Amino acid sequence: MARQCQLLSINRSGLYYQPKGLSDADIVLMKLIDRQYLATPFYGARKIAVELKKQEGLTVNRKRVRRLMQLMGIRAVYRRPRTSKPAPEHEVYPYLLRDLKITRPNQVWAADITYIPMSRGFLYLVTIIDWYSRYVISWRLSNTLDADFCVAALEEALGRGTPEIFNTDQGSQFTGEAFTRLLKERDIRISMDGKGSYNDNLFIERLWRTVKYEEVYLKAYEDGREARISLGAYFRFYNTSRPHQSLGYRTPAEVYASAVENTCTNVVESLVTNTVGMAGLSLSKVPILSY
Repeated sequence: MARQCQLLSINRSGLYYQPKGLSDADIVLMKLIDRQYLATPFYGARKIAVELKKQEGLTVNRKRVRRLMQLMGIRAVYRRPRTSKPAPEHEVYPYLLRDLKITRPNQVWAADITYIPMSRGFLYLVTIIDWYSRYVISWRLSNTLDADFCVAALEEALGRGTPEIFNTDQGSQFTGEAFTRLLKERDIRISMDGKGSYNDNLFIERLWRTVKYEEVYLKAYEDGREARISLGAYFRFYNTSRPHQSLGYRTPAEVYASAVENTCTNVVESLVTNTVGMAGLSLSKVPILSY
């Protein structure tokens, strides 16, 4: 072994290193950070650390808060100077929704990712919504931030309809070739938020607030399977039973169906069928945990 490492010019100690998992204290801290971030998405690590001390009596180093925020895939949202350029292999597209009047379903879809806490560990949730009706078209859970679960959600959504414009942030999951190729193949115009801009994707940010306060924070998911089943039930409720004041107290499904003849019924039926039908998924073999 020593000779092999010498020939390869690598440190032998690296072969024996076993990365440590998150501690129980980090899991608890991430849940508190998530709650604070949802209330004040414009707070960075320093201010969140101050709030944790003020509200929870926790003295936490801001570097630790920043590290956990990076792991959760969140950052303070505000306009930043353009001090760095995206990776050259990932094209970034202009924001197309400024001053655009959105008047009908399937005019604009949007996607985003958020952190989902569990009693032990956490997952990432991506959803794709119709901007006009707030209808959740598809969603996926994953235990990593790889692009695969976002691509899978997009493939399912495109099997149910085609928007004119698709809006996301500039995350690598959405700027990668696998994701953008699916949109280009269908002549869908790609729109991307400015970095760190909260208002550019406001409706999906509101969805995160709704999902977390009405579902996630009321539960303590034991594992990915329970999270998937519970979120599936919630999204069925959200789409078909929960009235929205901004929609004239109609449900997203009613508004979506009003302009997309016969489509919404098929989408709702597919959502119910898929959520139940995947209940036997082996989470130990498949990293994407969704309906």
